Amino acid sequence: MDWQAAKTAFTEGGIIAYPTEAVFGVGCDPRNQQAVEKLLALKQRPREKGLILVAADYSQVVAFVADLKIPQDKRFAVFSHWPGPVTLLLPAAPGAPDWLTGGSDKIAVRVTAHEPTRQLCSALGSAIVSTSANVSGAPALTDAAAVRAQFGNDVAWVMDAETGGAASPSKIIDPLTQQVYRV
Repeated sequence: MDWQAAKTAFTEGGIIAYPTEAVFGVGCDPRNQQAVEKLLALKQRPREKGLILVAADYSQVVAFVADLKIPQDKRFAVFSHWPGPVTLLLPAAPGAPDWLTGGSDKIAVRVTAHEPTRQLCSALGSAIVSTSANVSGAPALTDAAAVRAQFGNDVAWVMDAETGGAASPSKIIDPLTQQVYRV
């Protein structure tokens, strides 16, 4: 895998594409507002919906999470979902940018068990914005060739690897309230 090309695209504010548990995702550096705005425009996705961060481990997302707001008696229940195909809505850190939270006081984060995505996050040394590879409302793309065909040069780097074979995108829950947002 050409991790250097991925790092270059990521650090220069490019959009990258990679397989997730069920579909291909497109993403970028969550700390780069211009990159996130470019991603939202590419997908024709409203900023208010917020975005998911995917990571190799919790340390890659903890700066975006108000970790101390996760009660001690709920921490095991929260973190027992990971690694895995479950996105958690956790309290957002005070400095978590609106371009990620959509203006909410929560942030959506996932520590993936899908090995290609874990390797990518590890190689980048960062969490990645993670949203399905498609124009909002259209079916999500499931392979690298389809991503290249649909987005062409708008995506700076595409990972040639397989999705995890899951039938649907990650479940989204708020582990503190047990509310399910996506099954």
